[in-house]
Amino acid sequence: MNGRGRGELVVEPLISILIPAFNAEQWIGDTIRSALAQSWRKTEIIVVDDGSRDRTLAIAQEFASKQVLVIAQENAGAAAARNRALSMSQGDFIQWLDADDLLAPDKIQKQVDALKILEGKRWLLSSAWGSFLFRTHRAKFKPTALWQNLPPLEWLLLQMEQNLHMQTATWLVSRELTEATGPWDIRLGACASDDGEYFCRVILRSEGVRFVSESKVYYRVPASSNQSYVGLSNKKLESQLLGLRLYIEQVCSWQNSARTRAACVKFLQSWVHLFYPNRMDLMEQVQNLARTLGGELGLPRLSWKYAWIQKFFGVMTAKRVQLYYNKSKLSLLRFLDKALLYLEHETAASAR
Repeated sequence: MNGRGRGELVVEPLISILIPAFNAEQWIGDTIRSALAQSWRKTEIIVVDDGSRDRTLAIAQEFASKQVLVIAQENAGAAAARNRALSMSQGDFIQWLDADDLLAPDKIQKQVDALKILEGKRWLLSSAWGSFLFRTHRAKFKPTALWQNLPPLEWLLLQMEQNLHMQTATWLVSRELTEATGPWDIRLGACASDDGEYFCRVILRSEGVRFVSESKVYYRVPASSNQSYVGLSNKKLESQLLGLRLYIEQVCSWQNSARTRAACVKFLQSWVHLFYPNRMDLMEQVQNLARTLGGELGLPRLSWKYAWIQKFFGVMTAKRVQLYYNKSKLSLLRFLDKALLYLEHETAASAR
């Protein structure tokens, strides 16, 4: 792509839509279809199956064409799958897309249109996103302080101070910015927030975040069996701690101010519930990290629903009950939403 400053997007850019996939047979077809349905037609779609044990690869291969490349590799984690997809891509811009999420048909078009008023080559665009279970028309779009144009450091500080999140597929990243950032860290393959560490690097190397409100992404709330679910897994907890350290190192190396250090402490506080009380060794490391930043972390407090369990049976039992309750509640909500989707389809079919 040839970009010559404001309003000089000379050639229509090629967009690489990169989809890492693992055991996603239930969703992968819809995800690929949402990529193919983009009103911005100049795209390439690369699916990397990361050693799935179900029919994910077979379903993805049904879409294989000149526009859709499907690659299989032995299981190495999401970060490795993303790096493989990126290495095969040719696009001027990168669109990351998890195998269970969906892009609105004009998601990319709206962001490319916004490029025409931007200067420089390290463009970074974000979009609105809404969470859903099965029915996309019930997706909940909840604006946050990150849904605006922001300088790099201010974006990250607001994220840490308010414990906010921007979904992976919202971003559209220029090739130059992607190359300046480097690869996804494969050590964080078991981490619930490996995308947080990666996009921290992307944002700090960008010229700022341009938020495109008309552009939309649909984020499917993951089941407890999803790779991103941490639970009580020691491997994932250790990976999570590494991710937090790397994130904070990046931010503080950019600016080591009182506000930055305080934001990093708040950031750590929002994650300590993962480590307490089942991994007190990791909890101590998190606490020591907070102290080097001039802060002190409080112990996470259980809600009233579990406080009485902690009083009589201990905090670890209360945490296990909390995890079980949350998993069961999500399973029930997923079941009901799927049933309602089926009923809606049946009603629509009957009306025809």
